[in-house]
Amino acid sequence: MDTQHHTLRCAAYAFVIKEHKILLILRKNTGWMDGKYGLPAGHLEKDETIKDALIREVQEEIGLKIRSTDLTFYHVMHRHEKAIGNFEYIDFFFKLEYWQEEPINNEPEKAEHIKWFDLDSLPENIIPNVEAAIKNYRGKLVFSEFS
Repeated sequence: MDTQHHTLRCAAYAFVIKEHKILLILRKNTGWMDGKYGLPAGHLEKDETIKDALIREVQEEIGLKIRSTDLTFYHVMHRHEKAIGNFEYIDFFFKLEYWQEEPINNEPEKAEHIKWFDLDSLPENIIPNVEAAIKNYRGKLVFSEFS
């Protein structure tokens, strides 16, 4: 029997929420989903934990210095999208519970801007799996599949 295996990748995402608003980043010049809103997020690097990856990405993208204890796990998504090739993702979503400074657009070469959106009024040009994850967060759904 010929079994074909796929490559599994992991990514970590941050729900940065205050006063019923969520912080989104308008992507540009990345080669993936440019012109769409996403969350602070990124891939795991070698020898990183999920939370360590997210701590690094949050600082790189929106300038917040956070700790592992500032993050609360909310959702995991198994994602397979034909548009990204023969890859499947396990996406971990955490809510950032505490931060001190105001978020900034720390990567203007990759982000047009950052903006707060009401959770009841998300932009139309949002990355589809991010929109699904936000709905799952609001519905208190811990696991989902997306394709």
